[in-house]
Amino acid sequence: MCGIVGIVSQTPVNQLIYDALQLLQHRGQDAAGIATCNNGKFAMFKANGLVRDVFRTRNMRALPGSCGIGHVRYPTAGSAKNEEEAQPFYVNAPFGITFAHNGNLTNCQQLKGEMFKNDRRHINTNSDSEVLLNVLAHEMQEATSGYSLDPAALFRAVSVLHKRVRGAYAAVAHIAGYGILAFRDPYGIRPLCIGSAETETGTEYMIASESVALEGLGFRFMRDVMPGEAIFIDVDSNLYSQQCADNPSLNPCIFEYVYLARPDSLIDGASVYATRLKMGEHLAEKIRREIPTGDIDVVMPIPDSSRPAAIQLALKLGIEYREGLIKNRYIGRTFIMPGQAVRKRSVRQKLNTIGSEFKGKSVLLVDDSIVRGTTCKEIVQMVRDAGASKVVFASAAPPVKFPNVYGIDMPTREELIAYGRTDEEVRREMTADALVYQDLDALKQSVTDVNPALRHFEASCFDGLYITGDVSSDYLTRLEYERKHSAPVTEDMVKNQLNLSLATAE
Repeated sequence: MCGIVGIVSQTPVNQLIYDALQLLQHRGQDAAGIATCNNGKFAMFKANGLVRDVFRTRNMRALPGSCGIGHVRYPTAGSAKNEEEAQPFYVNAPFGITFAHNGNLTNCQQLKGEMFKNDRRHINTNSDSEVLLNVLAHEMQEATSGYSLDPAALFRAVSVLHKRVRGAYAAVAHIAGYGILAFRDPYGIRPLCIGSAETETGTEYMIASESVALEGLGFRFMRDVMPGEAIFIDVDSNLYSQQCADNPSLNPCIFEYVYLARPDSLIDGASVYATRLKMGEHLAEKIRREIPTGDIDVVMPIPDSSRPAAIQLALKLGIEYREGLIKNRYIGRTFIMPGQAVRKRSVRQKLNTIGSEFKGKSVLLVDDSIVRGTTCKEIVQMVRDAGASKVVFASAAPPVKFPNVYGIDMPTREELIAYGRTDEEVRREMTADALVYQDLDALKQSVTDVNPALRHFEASCFDGLYITGDVSSDYLTRLEYERKHSAPVTEDMVKNQLNLSLATAE
């Protein structure tokens, strides 16, 4: 996941974009960047680090202009340490375009080949976002013959892009002298919304990954960008929109509601906070069916995203809710830290126990999800060390058994604690006394309860069903090889790896 924002105003936007990126910081802590345009000339600054650390006064002064885009990066493709892969990206033809993308392309290698052979465009990094930008630039050039630009030509370009590109993508592009284009993939996997603000100088528009960025800066939430839709806002704040996909369908990533999004955001008509409360209700029902609850003394959340589910779960079970794990807010989120060793070392720095809340008690811990299991295992041990007599662990999400290839860093099956294991085997690995997972149908119902119009979801990390239809076992093996060896993989290497896996299985 990443966070993106685009703003069209009649006054300088550098501070607005900076503030919006602060509100989206939870979506990426690896790098941040801002690009603005003044009198047809782009200015851009980006670097690795948090928003507050990347930008200084001198950087902000060097970003003039009333239109611009911004990005916070959480690496899913390319190198986490390569500053050149921080966004926005830029191409100078046609017209000059800066670009920011949230998601992940599943046919990136194919598109790279097309770029070289057919489109005559050179890709400088390993980022799929740069590939997506070059597809857009090529199709814009084809739609306009490189001369004039109007909304109809832009929408034709996005229509062809949808036919060429597979995967998840929500994107904003700033076209020098013209305005900002935004579009979302035909399945609506990654979120994108638009808002407006009336000022003394006229109407301002903001497009962002989450509604919290709009509302936090005084913009009125208008609506979500629809799957396959493109929106163009010119420099005079005229707004144009068009459906550019042949058969769009809304299938938002359900992990946004579980963990990724802020609870005060509204995604595709569903309050993230309300969906997490519903997750707690459904999880309470399953706990009541599967384990005796009479000997549980307290319910405790693993902060922060599991708190709404834990509160509602405790209420439904009639068990006391307590806070026993205190989070150090100056340590990064372990889930998005590169490297398993770094995640493991940081757990005890990130969380500390209040011993009196655990001593001699049977504790029900509630987490939003269990991905790699490293953090959960460490927390179980921490709670035991603090004096708990029994530790029951509950997950508001089902077992994560498959890689997510649409923008979440879950590319290696071996890293997932539930992959190839039963719930009982996971429980033993975590050293908990009992373990209860949410059912997938109940998780989906938690969102549908809040917005009945949402009935279909991208839930591949739970069920292994990849909605774009192009994710095979070969593809997953290729991703895993590249993750382990940090190098592109050939077809022969994939086949050799598959043959080795089959031989081992036999």
